[in-house]
Amino acid sequence: MTTSPIRLGISRCLLGDEVRFDGGHKRDHFLTAILGHYVEWVPVCPEVEAGLGTPREAMRLVGNPRHPRLMTITSARDHTAAMETMIEERLESLDKLDLSGFVFKKGSPSCGLERVRVYTEQGMPSHSGSGIFARAFRNQYPLIPLEEEGRLGDPSLRENFIERVFSYHRFQDLVRTGITSHALIRFHTIHKYLLLAHSKQHYAAMGRLVGQAKRYRARELALKYGELFMHALAMKATVRKHVNVLQHIVGYLKNRLGTHEKAELLGVIDDYHKGLTPLVVPLTLVKHYVRIFDVGYMRDQVYLNPHPKELMLRNHV
Repeated sequence: MTTSPIRLGISRCLLGDEVRFDGGHKRDHFLTAILGHYVEWVPVCPEVEAGLGTPREAMRLVGNPRHPRLMTITSARDHTAAMETMIEERLESLDKLDLSGFVFKKGSPSCGLERVRVYTEQGMPSHSGSGIFARAFRNQYPLIPLEEEGRLGDPSLRENFIERVFSYHRFQDLVRTGITSHALIRFHTIHKYLLLAHSKQHYAAMGRLVGQAKRYRARELALKYGELFMHALAMKATVRKHVNVLQHIVGYLKNRLGTHEKAELLGVIDDYHKGLTPLVVPLTLVKHYVRIFDVGYMRDQVYLNPHPKELMLRNHV
């Protein structure tokens, strides 16, 4: 479904590069050994790229949490200007790479997405905020999926992030090839069940937009649809929502399923609803029937294969 490389930005230390303030690294096994087989990493270390060297004195955010300064802890040297210069240049270079996501190092005064401590001038923690580079990146690219490596240990958050990455990449390919009314209808159609697993409200709004597609110029249409698309996928896909989608699929297949087959499928869905099996179990049976009966409409649904099965994400949700 995708035609171009999936490039993700990443804090360099998570790849095992020894660029942290103490000369160490924070290599992440899942990102490097598993997800790394399916994406191209674009490593960034804001502090090193700002010329601060390795090792270096530890730093923290100080002052206004909306516009904090980056200060060394012991010597109180202000590196904010160097960081801001680096950020401006780095964002310009990243713009050319069409990133489909970014994984940041949690807690970092430059890369932490949230809950980064901000201190008063007297050295007391007062607020929590975002690292300087992470905040600037999010402001520049509000639709790109972002996550911290620490949160990816949670199976549902990991599933959601990677699903958003692959979905955003498909949307990028759509925009690159030309977002015509016909192409948008096709894109919207194959994402129907995936979107319903996240937000019926967003899906309905997107349907109205698709129905009025000819009213908009291509760029405006891409922006409006892209915002709704990514906001929908950011909504949590719960067990209840998945069950509703699976039951909808059963309804679509009911004229092809025999009594025993339908009862078996509904039983597996019920087991998932009760927490007795992961999502992959009913989905595997659904995909079996879709393949056996050669149901083209259902076969093309991204919901059934939103990311490589080798990642085994739905084995845990």
